[in-house]
Amino acid sequence: MTYSRAAGADGAGEPAGGRAGESSGGRAGESATEAAWAELVATARRTVADGLVVGTSGNVSVRVGDTVLVTPSGVPYDRLTPADATGVDLDGRQILGTLVPTSELPMHLAVYRSDPAARAVVHTHAVHATAVSLLVPELPPVHYMTAALGGPVRVAPYAAYGTGELARGMLDALTDRTGCLLRNHGTITYGTSLDQAYDRTAQLEWMCRLWLTAASVPGHSPSLLTPDQLTEVTERLRGYGQRS
Repeated sequence: MTYSRAAGADGAGEPAGGRAGESSGGRAGESATEAAWAELVATARRTVADGLVVGTSGNVSVRVGDTVLVTPSGVPYDRLTPADATGVDLDGRQILGTLVPTSELPMHLAVYRSDPAARAVVHTHAVHATAVSLLVPELPPVHYMTAALGGPVRVAPYAAYGTGELARGMLDALTDRTGCLLRNHGTITYGTSLDQAYDRTAQLEWMCRLWLTAASVPGHSPSLLTPDQLTEVTERLRGYGQRS
């Protein structure tokens, strides 16, 4: 599938029935991809607005079937349009668009290959989370939202960006977790939707800021939650939120 700047997502200029010979299944697939791309761009822009990234640092992806839509490399998010949709298959072969995918594609694909439930990945260079990655091997459990990420958030060893080594270290840190810190680098979280992946990123940055703030008070050490307390919260979180 390709996009054209001349024919936008609204299909202006096409017959009411769509393109000649195009199946309803094809149109549905294209519509789903267009909607997912729009949501991805909105999420990427939100990372900038919320101060989780600067410029084009960080990246976002979402899986639609066997296609992974991902932010392109070095393009400011406020300039992305429907015509810039960029997608690869699970082997990293580009199947959508002409812009080069993010250099951190190996991390995104590693998440999707390792957990079939993963549908979205958010990677940021959030300041407080990155600061914590310089100091400790894992974020101490200062808040019960630690349980929402599977437990105390680990720090993956430093490795150059865009490398298989970084992706492997990240996967180890993500064992039984949905988020981790990347030493001297940033954060990565994933979820079953872009909203969930982004919320986990925001919660992780907030908890890192909380720990740094509490730990900076002279003569005091932050109170930490016990494993039993985190287990209790994990059970309570299973029933959290609205139910259909």
